[in-house]
Amino acid sequence: MKFDTGGHTVTVNMPTRAALMEEITQRFRRGEGFALATVNLDHLVKLRQPGPLRAAYDAQDLVVVDGNPLVWMSRLAAQPVELIPGSDLVVPLARLAAECDVPVALVGSTDAALKGAEAALVEKIGPVRVAARIAPPMGFDPEGPGGEDVLIELRESGARMVFLALGSPKQEILAARGRVGTPEIGFASIGAGLDFLAGTQTRAPMIFRKLALEWLWRMLSNPRRLGLRYVKCMAILPGQMLGALRQREGQ
Repeated sequence: MKFDTGGHTVTVNMPTRAALMEEITQRFRRGEGFALATVNLDHLVKLRQPGPLRAAYDAQDLVVVDGNPLVWMSRLAAQPVELIPGSDLVVPLARLAAECDVPVALVGSTDAALKGAEAALVEKIGPVRVAARIAPPMGFDPEGPGGEDVLIELRESGARMVFLALGSPKQEILAARGRVGTPEIGFASIGAGLDFLAGTQTRAPMIFRKLALEWLWRMLSNPRRLGLRYVKCMAILPGQMLGALRQREGQ
């Protein structure tokens, strides 16, 4: 499934969770890294403008869909994909890493949240080899010297999979940089996943998620910050739907 953002295309190449987990398992066994992105409507809005996020997305070798509208469009295009939110991947990927004896690192948020996330992972899945916890300072620039410092610390820690909870576009940019500088490490961009796990942020109740209304919960929780974002997301829906229909007709 492809999503056009006006001169730039994002390809979802991991259509199911099973396919994603199998691919990462094989990369763990081969000692290969990866960069995993979870594309959503907000990302498609940001990708309409030239900038570092476009180059970062081009470097993501594993892409899944994190957003019901994109799932619906994939069905419209007759190329169905599963909904795979980044927040829902933290525990399964950490469990897989533990089974493969792969050390992990937690990057983003705050020291307290990272400690809480590590404790929650241990409680849910047992021993997890957390090689590093890194909470970059306010104003962290993944393209600057601070980004290089984080990658050096990750390399020296022995981590082979990193959960990036930096928000977009910082997490995707750092993952893209890591694919070049630390190709043996896998990077999974998971947004607020560690904060949800630690309990420092509250995720939408399950009923909202089942009704595909998590976006509404988030907007009502912080309308000043998220209201305009969702207006922009809704504005690109007609064009995305037309693109999905064209893909269906072109098969």
